Amino acid sequence: MECYLDNSATTKCSQAATEKMVELLTKEFGNPSSMHEMGMIAENEVKAAAEKIASTLKVQPKEIYFTSGGTESNNLAILGVADAAKRRGMHVITSMIEHPSVANPFHVLEERGYEVTYLPVDEQGHITLSDLQNVIRDDTILVSLMYINNEIGAIEPISEIGNWLKANYPEVVFHVDAIQAYGKILIRPKKEGIDLLSVSGHKIHGPKGSGFLYIRDKIKIHPIIFGGGQQKGMRSGTENVPAIAGLGVAAQEIYEQFDEKIAHLYELRDYFISEVSKIDGVRVNGAADHSNAPHIVSVSTKGVRAEVLLHALEDKHIYVSAGSACSSNKPAVSATLKAIGLPNDLLDATVRFSFSVHTTKEELDYALSQMNQLIPMLQKYTRH
Repeated sequence: MECYLDNSATTKCSQAATEKMVELLTKEFGNPSSMHEMGMIAENEVKAAAEKIASTLKVQPKEIYFTSGGTESNNLAILGVADAAKRRGMHVITSMIEHPSVANPFHVLEERGYEVTYLPVDEQGHITLSDLQNVIRDDTILVSLMYINNEIGAIEPISEIGNWLKANYPEVVFHVDAIQAYGKILIRPKKEGIDLLSVSGHKIHGPKGSGFLYIRDKIKIHPIIFGGGQQKGMRSGTENVPAIAGLGVAAQEIYEQFDEKIAHLYELRDYFISEVSKIDGVRVNGAADHSNAPHIVSVSTKGVRAEVLLHALEDKHIYVSAGSACSSNKPAVSATLKAIGLPNDLLDATVRFSFSVHTTKEELDYALSQMNQLIPMLQKYTRH
């Protein structure tokens, strides 16, 4: 049995998205900047995708800008806003548990002379509004926070923070990395005080190399890619029409029968946590309740290195990640696990299981049965 439980790393592209992409790669393959009929067809596909995505967020299609994925969206949001607003101030805020595609642009800003404040999290990975209130200043120009942590699944209080910012610091731009959240929770940027929102296509059964950045109308942001002036000059370069159209299809699909899908995911998550916690030496990280995302479970196993367990499971055709697969395939100490205070002996003993709407209970039962056999054996081997 093959058991793919690494859906936070990437998802299988949906059949409908794949078919749409093939059509635009082989039949209607025009350049959307061309003035002839094939160009118009391509341009209309881009517009249609923006409309589909905008409808899932209740925003305007003109506020959707297509990118190559989550990393580019996060870089454009952070570096673009910092550059546009630096005359007003050079203080920016993020958290200690951000994805590298957010954390590293902030390191770049530090090298450019900006002052960065990193918010702590509690032992379950949650940021608090009070911590933000304690550090925000009159020269703060940007707050950038993830909606759902990609390693342990903590859901951050984005609506509470966004609405407080709009009421008290309306000039501060609020960017949200929603790469693990889009398609897992309902997001309403206008109601949540969100100015910028990053999304990646391959996390929601769309194609790799696709993504978008929602930019609220009137937000000042400078481009970071220059060229032919596509997408109103915000993101130059010929649009990847097949990927954009595939992303639009995937976005529309992921929010269809949404409540049923999320209930299914939480049912799987609750069951998996209940059963995996029974294995001796296993610890589940983050909140076990629904203040965590429905699709991510972080598990630390005393006495078994993550890489060892990952490959032992791989031999049984069970696929998981060691912490997070999104930065690189090189092992490194997780900033998130350190921030929540995980004991040192568990920092390199943590694997992430992540589900999709296609995951079944039978897959989880197979994974659990193999873990029940493998973990005691690996622990015994490690001790000797």
